[in-house]
Amino acid sequence: MISEYLTIEESRTGEIVEKKSRFICTLFHVETEEEAIALIEKTKKQYWDARHNCYAFIVGKNMELKRFSDDGEPSGTAGKPILEVLEGRGLTYTLAIVTRYFGGVLLGTGGLVRAYSDASKTAIEAGEIACMKLMQPYEFVIDYQMVGKIKYSLNELGIDITGEEYTDVVTMKIVVPIDICEKVEKNITEITNGKILLDRSSHNVVYLKSKKCN
Repeated sequence: MISEYLTIEESRTGEIVEKKSRFICTLFHVETEEEAIALIEKTKKQYWDARHNCYAFIVGKNMELKRFSDDGEPSGTAGKPILEVLEGRGLTYTLAIVTRYFGGVLLGTGGLVRAYSDASKTAIEAGEIACMKLMQPYEFVIDYQMVGKIKYSLNELGIDITGEEYTDVVTMKIVVPIDICEKVEKNITEITNGKILLDRSSHNVVYLKSKKCN
């Protein structure tokens, strides 16, 4: 099971001008191929007067679904370079559409590849890349005297507490990166002398934005 992936969270654009041709790259976060296709059609209508709307997108935590189109540009000069930029940055669930307004000067094969690649890079660099990490939620109940030691242990591992409720006992909620679950479970079990056995079965793992990815 893959534990993390990179994506963009919000749409953004980047633009370059090459020999009077404008190349406008628009990036979208997409969850499915159908969503990507719908956004491609919407963008083509938005830029109806452009010469080309070339695109590439990747969907899937393992980047298993990849599609691209040259949209009338010479084969291999537009869609594939856009895709290679997404692959190079490790981005998935991402659609890149590069709209070209022709400036009257032919760029040649190499010039087109560079222009479509550079426009895609410009859009990517215009905002943050989100690292989505597979996390395991936990909820457990402890006595007051255990709170300090557990919080110290969690802080040492970089684990954020997502919820606390104080009554006659303390109910605590945390989310843990999937790759250190065993260590967290072991630490809490030792701190509580085996009174608390963390159970993963009652919670589904979720992907959440992480402070960092490896």
